[in-house]
Amino acid sequence: MERPGPPTAPPRWGLRPAPGPRAAPALSRALAPLLLLGAALGSARAAVHFQEQFLDGANWEKRWVNSEHRADLGKFKLAAGKFYGDPVRDKGLQTSENSKFYAISSRFKPFSNKGKALVIQYTVKHEQKIDCGGGYVKVFSSDLDQKNLSGDSRYCIMFGPDICGSETKKVHVILSYKNKPHPIKKPIRCKVDGYTHLYTLIIRPDQTYEVKIDNEMAASGNLEDDFDFLPPRKINDPTVRKPNDWDDRLQIDDPNDTKPEDWDEPEYVTDTSAEKPEDWDDAANGEWHYPMVKNPQYRGEWKPRQIDNPNYRGVWPHPQIDNPDYSPDFSIYSYENIGVIGLEIWQVRAGTIFDNFLITDDEVYAEDFGFETWGETEGPEKEMNIKQTEEEQERERVAEEKYFEQRFKKKTERKESGKDGARRNSITREDL
Repeated sequence: MERPGPPTAPPRWGLRPAPGPRAAPALSRALAPLLLLGAALGSARAAVHFQEQFLDGANWEKRWVNSEHRADLGKFKLAAGKFYGDPVRDKGLQTSENSKFYAISSRFKPFSNKGKALVIQYTVKHEQKIDCGGGYVKVFSSDLDQKNLSGDSRYCIMFGPDICGSETKKVHVILSYKNKPHPIKKPIRCKVDGYTHLYTLIIRPDQTYEVKIDNEMAASGNLEDDFDFLPPRKINDPTVRKPNDWDDRLQIDDPNDTKPEDWDEPEYVTDTSAEKPEDWDDAANGEWHYPMVKNPQYRGEWKPRQIDNPNYRGVWPHPQIDNPDYSPDFSIYSYENIGVIGLEIWQVRAGTIFDNFLITDDEVYAEDFGFETWGETEGPEKEMNIKQTEEEQERERVAEEKYFEQRFKKKTERKESGKDGARRNSITREDL
């Protein structure tokens, strides 16, 4: 049974047809009929709000709007990169200028995800082995001024990888709630190689979320638990205090340890070996004194050694009570009037390619779409990169051999010329 594409998907130029059924993994082949049946039934209610694959050449420029917020913004170009799985299907928006801010967006029919899942998915390739720069997307409400898109533009969702140096290699998940951005509290590591990767964010009506990388779960949880949207459900009871006899010191000073008699030494001592400079003028410079130098015998403040506290009772468990300021909100997941997706990033080294954008309410559709875009070109892309690397290494090897052959030839010619015996002897020793 084939699962039809979502009937409510808006028409878009440059798009591939809705993905059909893919081969089920060996582990789930027995469940494939049931999964396809469920997908077919569920797709009747599914909606694809935005889908972009840049398959119609320069027409993408009619759908995407470059920001004019500042004159020196970087330019995007349509490219598949230096290596790819398919020269046409792998074309996407590529950053083209180093050390630039970028801002571009595309509009679609506004919608609300109330009562439905929200799936945001796209592919990103840092083929330039990015050292510092963003690879994330932002989703905005439909009232965004696209010509004035900037880092100050208020967004609903920010999602995707961010890399800078050796410390920042994470996936952002920042959700707006009551007009304030709330970043996820748990760390999610992004991919750092130069290949194309598929990033997916799923927000569900049951207030749960899931982050997938290459169609595999990277993180999941509850929105209320993993974001600081609401005050905590429980707080410490302010009327209860820790008992005075509760000892929570893990270690204490050893009462049997005593300070050595020769411990106390001054930190600085007088350098009696110094001599008064001959040109020292007491009237102009004052009375001369021996300088102070660091005392090599100084060992700092003495402290007794530490031992395990025999009376240690652990951390005192402060009794909890219901937080009177807490009020549940079952609409945290919901956004109204979503209508624009955009890229607003900074990159030190350009070359990142964004492609295969998708916003839908169907998790199965998104997974299939990912496999039939990124999944089909992933292998050929790596093969092409490996082949290019091997060819480059071979060219370097040939060039190196040619260089040494030329050097050897010149030395041989000088040796045979016999014009300079000293040089001939020197060359002979070097050759040996």
